[in-house]
Amino acid sequence: MNAKNPAISVRDMVLTALFTAVLCVVAPFSISIGPIPLSFATLVIYLAAGSLGIKYGTLSVLLYVALGAIGIPVFSNFEGGFHKVIGVTGGYIVGYIPLALAVGVCVQFFKEKLLGYVLGMVIGTVLLYTLGTIWFMLQTGLSLGASLMMCVVPFLIGDCAKIIVACILAPQFRTALRRMSREPIER
Repeated sequence: MNAKNPAISVRDMVLTALFTAVLCVVAPFSISIGPIPLSFATLVIYLAAGSLGIKYGTLSVLLYVALGAIGIPVFSNFEGGFHKVIGVTGGYIVGYIPLALAVGVCVQFFKEKLLGYVLGMVIGTVLLYTLGTIWFMLQTGLSLGASLMMCVVPFLIGDCAKIIVACILAPQFRTALRRMSREPIER
């Protein structure tokens, strides 16, 4: 292993897979409140990116999207398949990737200060809403106002609550993960 091309550690692989697995378990459980279902997927993404950082947080979300795209029923209402990724709600599924990326970038840029977590999650959610709503409008032909009322407004309070919870938990998870990596493995 050299400095220019470090190999992924077993620890990082396990943590990435763990957050992917949690996302795959949590995301299918959703409540239909219109064309866009309500789920805790965004909370898990906030936690993954806030805890694991840019590279592994985003990778965990990419793996989740890929698993769903190949047909594993990990999307809302236990659905999967490429047709979901390119369908009416596909912009929100794809939007999970820039959401994770924004959280990871802001947490790193602000050196893990609370402001970085808050800004990352807010900016990431705006990116998610923007991509998902534009995609939805292109697929349905609905106006911006109608699309916002169906796809964004009903989720604002819930996403604010998820951001608050994630801003409390993600720094604690990140600290715990950092501490774990410094302690020797017991035999």
